[in-house]
Amino acid sequence: MRPRILSIATANPPHRVGQPEVRDLVRIMFSRLAGLERLITVFENTGIESRHIAAPLEWFTEPHSFAEKNQLWFETALDLCETACRTALEQATIAPHQVGALVLVTTTGIATPSLEAHLIQRLGLPLSAVRLPIWGLGCAGGAAGLARAAELAQGRPDQHVLMVAVELCSLTFVRGDLSKSNLVATSLFADGAAAVVLGQPTATGPSTGPAVLGGFSRLLPSSFDVMGWDVIPDGLQVRFAQSIPALVEGELGNLIRDGLASYGLSAKDVDTWSLHPGGAKVLSAYRSGMGVDEKSLEASYCVLKKFGNMSSPTVLFVLARQMYQLERPAPGSKGVLLALGPGFAAEGVVLQW
Repeated sequence: MRPRILSIATANPPHRVGQPEVRDLVRIMFSRLAGLERLITVFENTGIESRHIAAPLEWFTEPHSFAEKNQLWFETALDLCETACRTALEQATIAPHQVGALVLVTTTGIATPSLEAHLIQRLGLPLSAVRLPIWGLGCAGGAAGLARAAELAQGRPDQHVLMVAVELCSLTFVRGDLSKSNLVATSLFADGAAAVVLGQPTATGPSTGPAVLGGFSRLLPSSFDVMGWDVIPDGLQVRFAQSIPALVEGELGNLIRDGLASYGLSAKDVDTWSLHPGGAKVLSAYRSGMGVDEKSLEASYCVLKKFGNMSSPTVLFVLARQMYQLERPAPGSKGVLLALGPGFAAEGVVLQW
């Protein structure tokens, strides 16, 4: 039997900021950027009302080294992962000793030993649990991590797999970078974590989510400059292209269709889309380029509005909303969870509700 998603839980840092607050601070910090008043209108066009970040806004007005940012990432990310994982295990009525593998997804900080080594011991998971840290997939990491976790669960029918994605995008802000890319990233990115329990349902467990039929990856050739980090002395400096919505409607849309075809599906066969909300323009491109329905888009727009773009966990926030807060899709219907990220790439997961 295919593994099912038994639960999803989310967590965010305590510092919640409204979009106008961030915009006003950016107007001061980017005052020397040519054309600022024209560029800053991006804050009104994101579809975001509020976000959670790892430190108070005032913290970002002061210089911080890469080492200082990374230490705050480590401490905060580990706490968020623990909170999300504990809640997900409780929701699924799964005890820590029943977990046979832990998948950890992140892109916004580095640690060796990686976070899941610490997390296994904090949660009381078996010390023999398989560890799979995944780094560098950015916004696509939540989808790719879910696919890898499902593959591990498929080979462990008597155990459960825990997967967690965590990003603290705010800590990658480079104070002295007055580029348009940094301004746009500051208008979009936020912080959060999401944990998923996968496996076979238990007799006493709650109603479960969809089964994971498999995943697909499609890489767009020679597109390295579309999105990523440049490592500089002050930290991870964002690299961001304007072409992402156009790619969804064009070349990347064709690669997504190819991924669906590998499962004998076309876009019209998909009843429910769980889409990473990279931004309002990207979601509009899914509507026009892939024919995504309004009901699916509502979940993505809602997460974007309340949480911003948290990179890899965001698509799991969308799936959680579809599982717990909206009317469940019809039993047996097909779903696709989809996210785009550095590479430039599409990562998809085919679901059956």
